[in-house]
Amino acid sequence: MSTLHRSPVRSAAQGPPGGGVTRPLHGALTAIAELGSSLTTTAHKAVDEVCRVGRVGRESAEVIGEGAKALCTPTGLAGAVVEAMWLSTHVVIYPLGLFGGRTPEGGPGYRIEHLAPVQRGLVTSNVEAAGTPILLVHGIIDNRSVFTLLRRGLTRRGFGNVSTMNYSILTGDIRVAAARLAEEVEALVEETGYERIHIVGHSMGGLVARYYVTRLGGDARVHTLVTLGSPHAGTYTAYGWNSALTRQLRPGSPLLRELEQPVVACRTRFIAYWSDLDQVMVPQHTAALDHPDLDVTNVPLHGVGHTSLPIMRSVVRGISEVLAYLDTDGTTVAPGVTTLRPHQEPGRGGRARTPHRSATTSPI
Repeated sequence: MSTLHRSPVRSAAQGPPGGGVTRPLHGALTAIAELGSSLTTTAHKAVDEVCRVGRVGRESAEVIGEGAKALCTPTGLAGAVVEAMWLSTHVVIYPLGLFGGRTPEGGPGYRIEHLAPVQRGLVTSNVEAAGTPILLVHGIIDNRSVFTLLRRGLTRRGFGNVSTMNYSILTGDIRVAAARLAEEVEALVEETGYERIHIVGHSMGGLVARYYVTRLGGDARVHTLVTLGSPHAGTYTAYGWNSALTRQLRPGSPLLRELEQPVVACRTRFIAYWSDLDQVMVPQHTAALDHPDLDVTNVPLHGVGHTSLPIMRSVVRGISEVLAYLDTDGTTVAPGVTTLRPHQEPGRGGRARTPHRSATTSPI
């Protein structure tokens, strides 16, 4: 029987025995295949990067868009002008607010003949509201001078015990500033004889006061806390400056997560003002306060810059109404005063609410 001899089958890449001329071709094909694979991988990475940049761009556009929409309105433009003017003025008077301890505006008293009609009316209708101390707390790298107009506005409306405090601009921890605030509150309580006071905090000052109230037991001393443009949910502008303090102001920071923890039976009422033109709070709505355990009324403003918040007539009027007529259950105690009827914000949990009223950008 004959044996069938089969020749070994070789691929084009292998070539005939001995390699010869086809070996360079094999190397070239291999290099081309590797290059194709590399280019494919690079293309995928490029597409992924483009998609990532696109997502970041869309998110940034949404963040920037809030302020841009506010600016592209007559009220927003007017608010931007007021912000620029007040910021320039604040820079000039800033050194005057660096010195001294807590400074009162006016003081408690029972004589009324020297008071203006509005002041006299508040004292005679609700002497407790008129005399309850109001403590103003400034924000980061600032001092009491930012409250120059707010103090006068509250005093003209009949509040006889309005004071401000400074904490060090070198403060590196909100917890430390909150402990300092606790000391000031106790001193104020001892001086005035009032067991509970009101606090108005601008920017980071509102966050300092919130920490004092919710984490250090300050709700026993604070009846109402009003925050003006405070980073309750953090702000992306805090990424522009890297320090221990600014890291606490970034969204999702350990300190902000601590503030999100449950607060059992908090007795303090919160009023949180935020503006769609706030250039420091990014995105702007992070200055609204949303916590399921806190009794909050969020007040949105249109066309008000960050530094202008303490000087707006609508803000001073709103604070005055709340502190003069807000009873322990949230109702008004004087006839003829419009009650802030809050409602639940769509899409937001907890008890955070927005009152049915608008605000203007007129300064005091």
